[in-house]
Amino acid sequence: MANGYRVENPETSDVVETFDNATDAQIEEALALAHDAYKEWSARPMSERADIVAKVATLFDERKDELADIIGQEMGKRHSEGAEEAEFCSAIFGYFATNGEKLTGDLDLEVDGAHAVLERRPIGTILGIMPWNFPYYQVARFAGPNLVLGNTILLKHAEICPKSAAAIQQIMDDAGVPKGVYQTLYATHDQISTVIADNRVAGVSLTGSERAGAIIAEQAGKALKKAVLELGGSDPYIILDTDNVKEAAANAWATRMYNTGQACDSNKRMIVMDDIYDEFVAELEALASKMTPGSYTSDDETVFQPLSSRSAAERLAGQLEDVKKAGGNIRVGGELSDKGAYISPAVVTDIPRGSDVYYEEFFGPIAVVYKVSSDEEALELANDSQFGLGGSVFSQDKERAEKVGSQLEVGMAKINTHAAEGESIPFGGVKRSGYGRELGPVGMDEFVNKRLYWVGDEGA
Repeated sequence: MANGYRVENPETSDVVETFDNATDAQIEEALALAHDAYKEWSARPMSERADIVAKVATLFDERKDELADIIGQEMGKRHSEGAEEAEFCSAIFGYFATNGEKLTGDLDLEVDGAHAVLERRPIGTILGIMPWNFPYYQVARFAGPNLVLGNTILLKHAEICPKSAAAIQQIMDDAGVPKGVYQTLYATHDQISTVIADNRVAGVSLTGSERAGAIIAEQAGKALKKAVLELGGSDPYIILDTDNVKEAAANAWATRMYNTGQACDSNKRMIVMDDIYDEFVAELEALASKMTPGSYTSDDETVFQPLSSRSAAERLAGQLEDVKKAGGNIRVGGELSDKGAYISPAVVTDIPRGSDVYYEEFFGPIAVVYKVSSDEEALELANDSQFGLGGSVFSQDKERAEKVGSQLEVGMAKINTHAAEGESIPFGGVKRSGYGRELGPVGMDEFVNKRLYWVGDEGA
């Protein structure tokens, strides 16, 4: 298995291109550039910054097919999904370009005898550490608000997404983002530790695993730097009742298979009432049995793409072995390919609650289903998790669904839908899913100086 920055075809595991790591001198140059650029960038009127970010939005939309091809080749994402991701990025950059002034407006504090406001001002250079599963979207929701706000950005992307990182950098350059304001770093882990500790860096945002989050949080805390962490998830997807079990299962399956199951807020735990459970699981099995492996260029919903890498597929296969050892039932699928990163979509039931594997996140095309006999049992099972990213509840009785959904211990509770997302909708979780929020009206409120500005009349 190759290490370092490379394009590794997930269909074959062949390394087709490699990229040199940054030198220490290049890291120092980037830090100096970002620090100097911040002074000029933050001093500009927000309207000027917003105009440039609006051009970034336009370029993401114009280049969506090219961008989709790049991530298809790097991490296997279906082309149509990759194009959708680029379109979403366009919407995100556009949202913050359009709404930046409103989202950072001064808040009057209503103090007698003085003019006092709470300002929202930039704080400096921010480091972003981004993952491979949504190579553009993850960057957009971090970079969009910070660029409009006036912060400068150092971006360390996943080692298997160097061309995605370069494509984003090209968009920034072509849109007129000034030199030093957004910089891509092909940095090593040791170099990232150096960057976090550097006094010219004001904060760090990571989207990634629990393990990576713990490391970055420790380093940021030691350096007294603000951190935002979007980590794993094992979202409950509760079906209390339905008048069409087959359709409910098809919707749940399509949701789980999106991005080949490699989404933090995917429906990783399907919790189904006992009176519809057998029919629901049987339909999932039928859908899984129809799936065949194929290329990222296929739009056939019965064709599944590889995972991001052979190591990711092997790790998921290992978890399925742990499921068997714990007494769980792999009803269909879960077979690892001889080459490449394919693992056949699986339906898993009967994982014993309390077992080690019960508390793990399955980052791939694995539909795990649990049977419950009451709303109270469904809620207890849903909240028995170390994660707390999102959760969905479905019922024909909206009041019933809301009663359960209102008690979910998550950052994003969704009633009668799973697709509750958008550029204006905050994203983030609780528990081991991390802390902080991105997107929406709070998307600019993380790496910001909420400064008190008080003008009195007492005199000297």
